[in-house]
Amino acid sequence: MVSNTIQFIFENKIYKIKNPDPNKTILDYVRDDLKKTGTKEGCAEGGCGACTIVLGELNKNKIIYKAINACISFLPTLNGKHLILVEDLIEEDNKLHPVQEAMVKFHGSQCGFCTPGFAMSLFSMYKNYSKISNEVVEEALSGNLCRCTGYRPIIDAAKSLNNKKDQDKFKKNQNKTINLLKKINNVDVEINNRGKIYFAPKTIVNLKKILKKYPNAKILSGGTDLSLEVTKLRKQLKTIISLNSIEKLNFIKKSKSTIEIGAITSLFDFQNFIKKYFLDFYNILKRYGSLQIRNVGTIAGNIATASPIGDTLPILLTLDAKVIVQGINKKKIFPLNDFFISYRKTKLKKGEFIYSIKIPINKENIFKAYKISKRFDDDISSVCGSFSFLIKKNKITKAAISYGGMSEIPKRASIIEKKLINSDFSENTFNKAVNLINKDFSPIDDMRASRNYRLSVAKNLLLKAFHEINNKKIIRIN
Repeated sequence: MVSNTIQFIFENKIYKIKNPDPNKTILDYVRDDLKKTGTKEGCAEGGCGACTIVLGELNKNKIIYKAINACISFLPTLNGKHLILVEDLIEEDNKLHPVQEAMVKFHGSQCGFCTPGFAMSLFSMYKNYSKISNEVVEEALSGNLCRCTGYRPIIDAAKSLNNKKDQDKFKKNQNKTINLLKKINNVDVEINNRGKIYFAPKTIVNLKKILKKYPNAKILSGGTDLSLEVTKLRKQLKTIISLNSIEKLNFIKKSKSTIEIGAITSLFDFQNFIKKYFLDFYNILKRYGSLQIRNVGTIAGNIATASPIGDTLPILLTLDAKVIVQGINKKKIFPLNDFFISYRKTKLKKGEFIYSIKIPINKENIFKAYKISKRFDDDISSVCGSFSFLIKKNKITKAAISYGGMSEIPKRASIIEKKLINSDFSENTFNKAVNLINKDFSPIDDMRASRNYRLSVAKNLLLKAFHEINNKKIIRIN
């Protein structure tokens, strides 16, 4: 069964929109159609958090609340979810919601433009955590920018919610909301709005049929990059195929030797899983965009976008990850090191999609990764360095070194690797190896960093990895 109508919960009832514009953002729908103007547009690229809304998603008879950027989320992605706006927070007796009370009590608002976004990020945190630590607060607010308060009063407001019992109207109406979400038809969506087509199949079989008919379609996973073609480049995307309704693509599987991640598994879900196996991968993911971005963004999307400054890519290269690509008739497996062809070009062909990513687990290897950016949170890398070494009897038997921001593609430092393999694990060895960085990379000057800065940073990060391993000590400024 196929439907041309999206359905979602808003204000305790099911909303239906027939053939919505696939290029329309949730933000524009909220402001222009629902006439709810509390949600603001600041950057139109998911970088400031003024547009933050919360979506409730049903997972095993429980509602998970996710803060997202409405400015870079397309309207059809609301299908099957519960839409919550800042106007909805007011309690049924017209009292302020606890997060609003906290913002008032601790003077968390000045000009007020960013305040609705902060309130929604706090709401998501309040619903998902009973114990609120400094780490929880930092993550919850990392995607919201404010030019007035200096953040301290907002952080104080967030901390005041620690151990507050969740008794808001959303908790009281939880069963009603769950029943409404269950009433929404769980079918394929196919929208045609003035020649702009949007598909959201439920199965891989149906996805293949659509790809066969529309091989030039844009594939939507998280959409945090694809949406910028509309919001920043002012393009109109004619055909979009969303993978987000295909549950078989949402998984994390672990075997003795590998971790496999499905194409639509969110970066947030992955970050919390990978912490046990690769701590530095987790630490960099915590700085990947913001919580709003990680709630919808995916590793598969990061790979398909092939940005030279995509934070997961140098790490995946160092870990010898493989990409499983599904075509109309068969699957193909590519080592990630062979997957990137040139600037934002990969071996992914028309009619194909990324099915999953496999990461080998090698407990003998020592893994390190570092991100350098102008701002600690919610910023893009100037340089990202990732390193893995197998050291036996003070000899480097294996070396994998990768960088982002140093080339038109995320790239391994093959010349340096060859220099290090079978060499002594010593400061002298690494001092010589870093001088080969110019042979592996020729970075450019741009708005984030100069060529010389990038080269210097890349050298220093390799030396940093050596000193941390040699001294068995973390050397970080946080």
